[in-house]
Amino acid sequence: MMKEHQHYLSEMVKELKPSGIRKFFDLAASMKGVISLGVGEPDFVTPWSIREAAILSLEEGFTSYTANPGLLELRQEISIYLNKRFGVQYNPVNQVIVTVGASQAIDLTFRAILNPGDEVLIIEPAFVSYAPLVTLAGGRPITVSTHPDNGFKLTPEQIENAITSRTRAILLCSPNNPTGSFLNKEELTKIAAVIEKHDLLVVSDEIYAELTYDEDYTSFASIEGMYERTILINGFSKGFAMTGWRLGFLAAPPAFTEQMVKILQYTTMCAPHMLQHGAIEALRNTYHEVESMRRSYRRRRNYIVQSLNNIGLDCHMPGGAFYVFPSIKKTGLTSEQFAEQLLLAEKVAVVPGSAFGESGEGYVRCSYATSLEQLQEAMKRIQRFVEALENSKIPFEEMYTKK
Repeated sequence: MMKEHQHYLSEMVKELKPSGIRKFFDLAASMKGVISLGVGEPDFVTPWSIREAAILSLEEGFTSYTANPGLLELRQEISIYLNKRFGVQYNPVNQVIVTVGASQAIDLTFRAILNPGDEVLIIEPAFVSYAPLVTLAGGRPITVSTHPDNGFKLTPEQIENAITSRTRAILLCSPNNPTGSFLNKEELTKIAAVIEKHDLLVVSDEIYAELTYDEDYTSFASIEGMYERTILINGFSKGFAMTGWRLGFLAAPPAFTEQMVKILQYTTMCAPHMLQHGAIEALRNTYHEVESMRRSYRRRRNYIVQSLNNIGLDCHMPGGAFYVFPSIKKTGLTSEQFAEQLLLAEKVAVVPGSAFGESGEGYVRCSYATSLEQLQEAMKRIQRFVEALENSKIPFEEMYTKK
């Protein structure tokens, strides 16, 4: 960009850092023979009946706008799904909004609830977009660091220590991206007591709700006293293998959704009409395929955790999502150094933990949303890389400079 254009740009936007995930994904995409454990995207193709429903809708001419909050038929199916799967009831007419991905749902939420300077607690390590979306809505993200000694799980005491007079809300993501940590009903109930005590709102990102492996999932809105305080975020990307469709949804008390619809009216209008027909099919008829994908992810999770620990990269067993978050501290490298040199030396792409906040330093995120065969080859390459680091007396900075 020409230097003279800089003064026209928003200072807030100029200060935002580019996504640390995309940096390594783009670098890996430019290389041949790379095994990517980077971007969190199912390796399954969207189930055929979902694709077929979208194709049929196009053939039948469903190419117009829908209502701002989405097709009523889809909102009805979302309401049924949330009630049947998680025991929470929402009126499809005025409590459910279909969004362009779960990310837009989070953006709508922060725009609707934050005044300038309001604080939102962000639990780190955290998905890269959370803090920037708070900032763009005029709020102030306050990070709360979790620790590996308890599997990166949030505790009530950590929330208490972070709350100030400006705290408006807390964003919870369970299962968590990037750590895979999972909060069960008992743990959520203890957190709920602190939320109620301090009169906070909860933005509950439940996009990985379908991907839990050892315990049943509990929606935060189902915890006693939390329904009126919770804005539930979910979508089709992860559980239904529909990332490129960019379809999400939120559910909340009418006081919130009424304001969010106004924001939709002046921004995206609505999610794409034909894709919403695919989502209807997803909720009605594809749960058996979701179950099959979950079983596959569970097998892969067990394999990659055991393999990383055998290599010597300490890794806790995540309760959900499709990520592991091994420690690379024993190598003496920063997470960025480890990710960059692993890519150059062995053509395996992982994401440095520092991309997910300061508390992620010393770790890398590996997605196991790829075939078991690919995971097996990736583990061989990572082991070779770690052994080369251990055996080499050459300074790290010189090891791969000629490759």
